Amino acid sequence: MTKAEFFDRDISCYFFDDMEKIGEYCKTYWPEEVAHILRVADEVCRKEFLFDLKWDMERTYEPVIFEKEIQWDYMPGDDPEFIFQFNRHRFFICLGQAYAITKDEKYAKVFTEMLMDWIQKVPLTKESQKTTWRTIEAGLRGEFWTKAIFYFRESPFLTNEVVEAFYQCMVTHAEYLIQSHSVMRRMSNWSILEDHGLFEIALMLPQSEKTREYARIALEHLEIEARLQILPDGAQWEQSPMYHNEVYHCFLDVLILASRNGITIPKTIWERVHQMAYANVAWKKPNGRQFINGDSDDTDIRDYISIGAWVFSDPVLKEAGFERLDFESVWDLGIEVAKQYEQMKAKQIPFTSIALSDSGNYYLRTDWGENANLLHFHCGTLGAGHGHSDKLHLDLVIHGEDVLMDSGRFNYVAGPNRYEFKDPMAHNTITVDGKLFTICKDSWECSKLSAPVNQKYCFTKQYEFVQGGHLGYMDLENGVFVNRKVIYIKPDVYLLIDELYSGGEHTYCQYFHFNNEGKVEILPEKQKAIYRGKKAKAEFYFITPDIEIDTKKTRISRNYNQAEEQTTVTVQKQQKGFTSFITVIFGQGLEETEECKVEKVRVRSEFKDVIHPDSWAEALKIEVHKKEYVVIVCHQEVNTPTDQTEADGCMGFGQVLVFDKEVEKQVGTVLLW
Repeated sequence: MTKAEFFDRDISCYFFDDMEKIGEYCKTYWPEEVAHILRVADEVCRKEFLFDLKWDMERTYEPVIFEKEIQWDYMPGDDPEFIFQFNRHRFFICLGQAYAITKDEKYAKVFTEMLMDWIQKVPLTKESQKTTWRTIEAGLRGEFWTKAIFYFRESPFLTNEVVEAFYQCMVTHAEYLIQSHSVMRRMSNWSILEDHGLFEIALMLPQSEKTREYARIALEHLEIEARLQILPDGAQWEQSPMYHNEVYHCFLDVLILASRNGITIPKTIWERVHQMAYANVAWKKPNGRQFINGDSDDTDIRDYISIGAWVFSDPVLKEAGFERLDFESVWDLGIEVAKQYEQMKAKQIPFTSIALSDSGNYYLRTDWGENANLLHFHCGTLGAGHGHSDKLHLDLVIHGEDVLMDSGRFNYVAGPNRYEFKDPMAHNTITVDGKLFTICKDSWECSKLSAPVNQKYCFTKQYEFVQGGHLGYMDLENGVFVNRKVIYIKPDVYLLIDELYSGGEHTYCQYFHFNNEGKVEILPEKQKAIYRGKKAKAEFYFITPDIEIDTKKTRISRNYNQAEEQTTVTVQKQQKGFTSFITVIFGQGLEETEECKVEKVRVRSEFKDVIHPDSWAEALKIEVHKKEYVVIVCHQEVNTPTDQTEADGCMGFGQVLVFDKEVEKQVGTVLLW
């Protein structure tokens, strides 16, 4: 395969001729990104490797420097993820972009030298399949190598010898990916990353019967994987926004390349991937970033939403994305698409709050502004190795700022560090007797799982309600059913009710992990905590009697290999029989001075005129914004025929009721019958 034979075709089916225009566009609109890429490319030229690109799956913070020859299977420390990240060769694209921007042949020289060095020194063997030739790395190289080589097609350093070696190695990649595929891999994001790489190879190589067969096999696999892995609500089943977006990126790439090459894509893929885009919209925080749930980093997802807007010609996605295509997307889509995207009309997002009930994720939102309030409640399956023990976990954003946060992932090395971030104590949930409701066996597998119990939810104009439970403690002596209810009084009051159903005596503990960019103050005599951040303030009222409130220092990981100290508040109680915890959260801007008053009031039976015990029903009176609300929550079936419950003069029928006393004291709004 000569260089002329390789590039003798209409490359617009795969790449673009407008690299110079793309470089000028990026220098105009994305100068910081240009500087970043040039820095990375120059470091690679010096054999310095630091992984800090936006979507690097396993970031590093200390560069690895090779004084002489590169050791492709080098592992610093005890984390093999460096080997994997290193051998994906994402930095080849950085070299290509630097070459396109500067016309400096040094980048082409380094690319061809490193490419040939790797091909010659890193053969496919049984041993290398565990490190440099893992199938996921082979799949990712299927994207990164194929995109990178087109940047250098005019360079004299890209000789016939280099092109032939590249061609043969890509064929080896394709055959290896096909041979390695199996039914048991279909549920893993690996399979999608691998088949996406196979599809890239199939369309990048000069076309033949062999490459067309590669494409057919890849699409056959991807269609099945889309049906299996993408839930009807659009979430990838592994319960990690980051790996959701790795999968989403791969499918978008496939749709783009198929469109350029006139290849028909199964309808299932189009529909499921479109829904993935809307899942991203659902969990996009006011700052445009994803939640760090499961194995996820604190990453802005508007770039991928923007690509989806163009692929699906969807003005709602344009509204949720960037005004113009970001740096990387322009290189992938071309300057003409960048211009088309800028001219696209945006359309108002047709929802604020939304239930992704298939994955068990619920998002209660005030609006789509940068100062919005947003609560995320999770009650879903574990989600395999990238999922965490986070059933009933809450994330809370007030006035656009994170208040309650997940602890993140830190790294994948089996042991205390991994479990510290995966176990229930790392999440804003509740534990029983200090035990784990999901038990990690190692970094990826569990020796014990807990079944979620998804229940009814209700969204009204003024109030919203979600709830869920799990069976993770039913195996204890005197087992415990854990249930969590969340009541949202718009725009800024949240009630958290934890219900622990058991006949025995247990010790229960709630965990509240706060954003480490703010400060937390505890007022034990008032059973109150206050978070003050950069622009938000949140007051936590712990209503339950006989509790112990404490603080401790834990860690939060916003990015792989990075951990910082944070403050965690714990609320603990020991009790026999049914137990409940009630917490009221009031959030506002840091400089706002609105007061919220919370008072517990008794609940009685209107028919029998008797007061219900707390184990049956509880009620709160909340005064805020010059209004009074009464909330009644029944933990049991308390109403006899024709009976109603009454609290502070408000009367109605149902399991969860909210009364705006200014509007009505009878019936109320029923959030759960």
